[in-house]
Amino acid sequence: MAIKSPIEYFKHWPMKELTKVEEEVMQIIWKLEKGIVRDFINELKDPKPPYSTISSVVRILEKKGFVDHKTYGKTHEYFPIISKDNYKKFAMNGIVDKYFAGSATSMMSFFAKENKLSASDLQALVDSLKEEK
Repeated sequence: MAIKSPIEYFKHWPMKELTKVEEEVMQIIWKLEKGIVRDFINELKDPKPPYSTISSVVRILEKKGFVDHKTYGKTHEYFPIISKDNYKKFAMNGIVDKYFAGSATSMMSFFAKENKLSASDLQALVDSLKEEK
């Protein structure tokens, strides 16, 4: 199979789990769609971490295959190459495997009980799933 772009390349790369800090920065990158390190820092809550910390996190995200960059002189503009939806699927599958023995039904049952879903809420969920098929 010929891979035509870095995005295509990383679609086939084994995805890695993100740390809490990496995921926080990645959420910002997904939100902004592209930006420089200073843009990402501006989106963080106070107290803002040092520039060098966020720069290091972004470089780690690049090594893990989540972002890439374009260079403009001395400035690097970063952009996501793993979509939020793809990571969401990966992360949720990990939760199902890790905490629910691979059973999506067990996970749904857990959330239904924890959130005290009514019979009508559950029926609406079933109806929604039927419509998607």
